[in-house]
Amino acid sequence: MVDALRGYALLGLFLVHMTGYFELYNARPEPGWVQETTRILFQGKCFSLLALCFGFSFYMLMESARRRGQVFALRFGWRLLVLLALGWVHALLYRGDILVVLAVAGLCLIPFGRVESPRLLMAAALVMLAQPLLLLRIAAGWMGHHWGWSLPLFYDGGAAMGPSLEGGLAELVQANLQAGRIAKWSYFIETGRIFQLFGLFLAGLAAGRAGFFVHPERFGRLRLALSLGAALAIWPLQAAMAATCCYRTGPRFFASALFSGWLDLAGMALTLVLLIALWLRLSGRGLRVLAPVGRVTLTLYVGQSLVFVPVFYGFGLHWWDRITQPQALALGLAACAVQLVLARAWLARFAQGPLEWLWRHLARLPFTLAPRAVAA
Repeated sequence: MVDALRGYALLGLFLVHMTGYFELYNARPEPGWVQETTRILFQGKCFSLLALCFGFSFYMLMESARRRGQVFALRFGWRLLVLLALGWVHALLYRGDILVVLAVAGLCLIPFGRVESPRLLMAAALVMLAQPLLLLRIAAGWMGHHWGWSLPLFYDGGAAMGPSLEGGLAELVQANLQAGRIAKWSYFIETGRIFQLFGLFLAGLAAGRAGFFVHPERFGRLRLALSLGAALAIWPLQAAMAATCCYRTGPRFFASALFSGWLDLAGMALTLVLLIALWLRLSGRGLRVLAPVGRVTLTLYVGQSLVFVPVFYGFGLHWWDRITQPQALALGLAACAVQLVLARAWLARFAQGPLEWLWRHLARLPFTLAPRAVAA
């Protein structure tokens, strides 16, 4: 079931990227039903769902290491450093890479592996999801402090946009190596997305501790409460976003970012509850087709940008200013179908995706090469 959830999240995120021309949409905005539909169904929700699944995967890896009597923290830390390296290389081509962010936030998750109480983990998650830094910055702005009015650094991301639109491959790599990385980290920190990400990691770990995904039928009341709470929160959050819309800085800008993050969480909660309910009701039929995609997410995520960044960007086919939104959506849906077929065909012959194999092999390498103690 979690593989299916991860597969749904990955393909939904991919459709957001396709209709956003892999982060070039702002160079030629085309508002309409395509943008509105992908925003409502997928934007923010699918990334949040991936983060929740990452936290659960952390729990599964931790329990697996514990059963084998291995030192988990060291192995998982090295595993994340390998992911960080893979993401660093990937980000040279696609500045929107999230692997680096996942790896860095994942390193901060390691100390929480010692926390056994799901309630305590969930309390820590709620603190992160409440966005303490944004709340502090909003308060600083209302009190007139400069920090609350300073312009976010990611507005300088245009230095990386130009080479993406019209530059060659070497110019793109150079821009992504410097301005692109600054803009990305500024966005994740200053809009509170990094806190949201880490909070969802903790929530996924808490869900693993509580057995939420292993025995979902036992949590019917919790899923009902989640869905009702999320549904009731959506309209007020949308109204709050409308009231704080279109400011470039100051308390209203950061309040809009706060409400946007909470709205994504509400949408993710509704999506999660609906997918689990469908899985239980249909015994996995229909959704099970997504599971192979969820097992090769790293390969497909990197593969998506390797294929479509050259399609949209200036060094390649330059489609960012030649394709319409409906065409981008149709191309994305066709590519989703291809990924479903490829993932299933690959896993029929191999146990894991090629990048998953490489990641696992590199993560194990220092431990397999280390000399073993000789028994006396």
